[in-house]
Order: sequence, then C-alpha cells, then structure tokens
Amino acid sequence: MRSNFKPIRITLVLVGLTVFLLACGNQLQMETVANDIESSSTGSIEGETGAALIEDDQPHTQTPVPTLDAALIVAAQEKVFVDTYKKVVPSIVQIRTSRKIDDPLQAMPFNFEGAPDDLFQRSGGSGFVWDETGHIVTNHHVVVDVDRVTVMFYDGSEYDAELLGSDPDSDLAVLAVNYVDQIPNAVALGNSGDVAVGQIAIAIGSPFGQDFSITSGIVSAVGRTIRSGNSQFSIPKVLQTDAPINPGNSGGPLLNRVGEVIGVNTQIISNTGASSGIGFAVPVDAAKRVIPELISNGTYKYSWLGISGTSLTPDIVKLLDLEAKTSGALVVEVMPDGPADLGGLKPSDTVVTVEGLDYRLGGDIIVGVDGTDIVDMDQLISYLIENTQAGDSINIEVIRDSSSEMLTVVLGEGPLRFLRVI
Repeated sequence: MRSNFKPIRITLVLVGLTVFLLACGNQLQMETVANDIESSSTGSIEGETGAALIEDDQPHTQTPVPTLDAALIVAAQEKVFVDTYKKVVPSIVQIRTSRKIDDPLQAMPFNFEGAPDDLFQRSGGSGFVWDETGHIVTNHHVVVDVDRVTVMFYDGSEYDAELLGSDPDSDLAVLAVNYVDQIPNAVALGNSGDVAVGQIAIAIGSPFGQDFSITSGIVSAVGRTIRSGNSQFSIPKVLQTDAPINPGNSGGPLLNRVGEVIGVNTQIISNTGASSGIGFAVPVDAAKRVIPELISNGTYKYSWLGISGTSLTPDIVKLLDLEAKTSGALVVEVMPDGPADLGGLKPSDTVVTVEGLDYRLGGDIIVGVDGTDIVDMDQLISYLIENTQAGDSINIEVIRDSSSEMLTVVLGEGPLRFLRVI
C-alpha cells in the first residue's frame, strides 16, 4: 500500500476560533464574582465559634455578570487574523522553480512538428524571511534538483535565489537572495516546545499557486514522529494541524496567533492530494538548530547510532514476559560495523507469530541514555537529535535477558540514516 503522506508545495487558510476572547470573557466573569464576594463580606464575625452575624436583613442582590456580544467576539477573532496577516505577509515569498528536461520529446505524448527543443518542468512552494540578512527558509523537497529558483514577495518584487544548503532528513533548505531594495523584516520565531494542543494555528503561503493565501485552524497534536519524505530518517516532535494545507504551502510558516513561526509546513496525509485536515510542520526549534548550519556549511551533520527499532507495546511486553509497566525502545536491527554494533548492542534474532502478526524479539531494550529515561522509540530519536553530536560517547542502559546492563557507544556521523521507527 502506498503511503498517504504527501509532501506539499503550496498553502490555504480561512477557518476561525473563539478561544482567545472566550478566555477573556471567563476572566471578566471571575473578576466580577470575586468583586461580589469581596463587597458582600462586610458582616462582622463574633465569638470563638466564628459564627457570622448578618447585620443587614435586606435580601442580597447579586451583581449581574456581564455578557459579551457575539459580534464583539467575532470582531476580535477577525482582528487576530487580520493583524497577523498584515504583520507577516511582507516577509512571505512564493517560490517558483524550473528544471530542464533532458529529453523533451520523451516527455511528450506525441512527436509533432514544431516541438520545442527545450522543455522545463515547473513547480513551486512557499518560504519566509529567516534573519536580518534576508535568508529564505523553505522545504528541501521544494528546491531540490532544480535548475532555477525565483522568489516573489507580496509587494511584487521578484528575485533569483541561490540554494545555500539543504537537509533532506528534516526537509529544510535555505536560499540566498541578492536584494535590490530594502531587505524585508525577518518573521519572528516562536518556541515549538511551548506550543499547546488547541491553540490557534495560521498558515500563509501559495496553495495551488494562489499566492499569499491565509488559512487557519488549531494545533491538533504535538510530538508526532513522521518519516521524512526525502529519506528513511524520522523527524521528531512534529506539529500536527487542521489548518488547511495544500500543495504549494510547502516551506511556508505555521504561525501562532501573534505571528511567530512555530513550524515549517512540510507534509499532509491525504487520499486526494489536497487538504484533509491532517497537516504536519517541522518544529521551529528543530529549524533553529539546522538552519544556521545550512547557512554556514551547506549541510547538517547528525549523530548516528546505527539501529532500527520500535517502541515496546503491551503485546511485546507480554511476549517477553516483562512487567506490565515496562517501557522503552526495542532494538530490531543493528547496522554491521556501525556505532551500536561496535558498542555491543544486540539486535532481535527471534520471530514470533501471533494471530498472523510477526514480532521480532530478543534484542536489547533501551530504557535510558546518559541518565535520561527512554520510554519509547520517539523519545530515543528526539534525545539523540537534540542532545548529541557525532563523536559523542553516550551511556546506554538496556534490558537484556531480563537483566539491566550499561553499554558505552561512540556515536558516528551519517550519511546513512538507519535510526527509524518500524
């Protein structure tokens, strides 16, 4: 079965949320109630028993709680989107790419008289200004293997762009532009680690070539791990959103309600190729690590453990006769002569079939790295990416044959990416 994960190259956004103002409304109600309580607590308290003596026999009338007009709520909601768009859109670009086809006749269904000698495949995506020098950030898959890249800004200015560097594993790339006019402001960067499920998510880009379109939704989930569309590498801590994202949105920013970048739109799950309400964005915290290296060196070097594995499930725990609460990452394969192999990690060597499902068992179960508990494969991937570099020596705690052991592994460096969820 073909995967339903599809890289995207364009953006949309026209939804809405009332959470922000509703929260303000709740605060108003809470403050009013608090004031009522304070104003009504004027009676004296006498005696050791603390009995309250009511001095006023008049019936107490509670101050009405103010209600917010629905039109005001909608207006405030609209203002969030309007202000964010005005603030950010001058720093958004539509990216256009072209690639020369070596044999144009082969690409045409019929060989007809007057056919062009040259044929170009055209595509595109989105991007945004990253820093004060005007570097443009987009997706790797938007600009890889193309002959020409141009960027167009909201004011109509258009420039040729040069690919400075790209990372297929995180699907991030950086473009350099020789500006004639003033360099647009960089889009403010947020912190994806602070993103909460349910908060507003806004995407601006060029879905299906419809330049500088805005769409909105919420953050549907955080901490997803997805397979990169360009390699076997797994991208951790990905943000999921229901903001409409379509081909052409690739490389554009996912923003919070104050216009800060929280992610870079990269993939959707769809049976049709269009938005189905499940989109993914590379977390901006990952971009903060990768982009500076791409600007300086053109590439990003990951540490490499050299295994494949899977998270422990209740079925695997039961088959291994472990305590029910046992968690960790089961090592399934070990790359020959890789760091894990040299460090003594043991792969799974037994296949058990239960109800038609094959389970590869017998490998080490990684439960800790350098004193940090590892509860599943996603956390192992995240820890290695965020906290280690090639050449680092790490201490890995494993469960082997029901006993705990400590192994020391010196991490290697790609290019091979053998650390993935299977």
